Amino acid sequence: MSRTNKEANYTLTNFNKVRIVMVNTTEPGNIGAAARAMKNMMLSQLYLVSPSNYPSAAATARASGADDVLANATICSSLDEALNGVSLVIGASARQRNIKWRQLNVIETCNEIQSTFVANKRDVAVVFGTENSGLTNEELDLCSILMTIPGNPEYFSLNVASAIQVFAYQNFVANVDGKFDNSPNEIASFDDLNGFYKHLEQALEHIDYFDSKKPKSILMRRLRRLFGRSVPEKEEVAILRGILNKINPYKP
Repeated sequence: MSRTNKEANYTLTNFNKVRIVMVNTTEPGNIGAAARAMKNMMLSQLYLVSPSNYPSAAATARASGADDVLANATICSSLDEALNGVSLVIGASARQRNIKWRQLNVIETCNEIQSTFVANKRDVAVVFGTENSGLTNEELDLCSILMTIPGNPEYFSLNVASAIQVFAYQNFVANVDGKFDNSPNEIASFDDLNGFYKHLEQALEHIDYFDSKKPKSILMRRLRRLFGRSVPEKEEVAILRGILNKINPYKP
């Protein structure tokens, strides 16, 4: 899938290749919140392994408009079933286990996902465990990478839907062309600025602003430096000239 968001100047790719897998989720509201997080970040593949109390009005309410993600969610009886057809499996965990899995933070994980897309264009699954205990070691055995989200070492208790939001955002950033058009409008030329300075000088003379304590030459030099630092646009200089015309029309 390749789509262009013209308002944000983004080129969006690969989002249909990322599969979010939630295992044994006990709170249906978390499923709805996860769907909302996914849709905000262009993800649509939601797999639910043996969810409790689902479907649920609480899930629909928390989805807040991402009903299509919920409606299209795939319900599986096992994690093996949810992982069918993927080429890379990533398990989300807040901590390393006794047996060392390859461990990456969320940014490094998204870079790894990009490498997988370049290599074979196949699906990637990111697996999130239960609210209370996360993924079991047996579930992590099915994963190639353990993904962690860095946080406060004194208190790290990230809700599963929040963890999905963090991953979904970082995956979005990794997939978009985030170059905005920040080019300025036409910059005022030397002639534009010089005409403005002459007009400004005439207006200040008209209101008797200059005196022995405010010599014209020194004050005008400072004003030139002031406006020069701001690099005004042509239209902005025209606005200033319009204001000056209300004080005293320019006389060449």
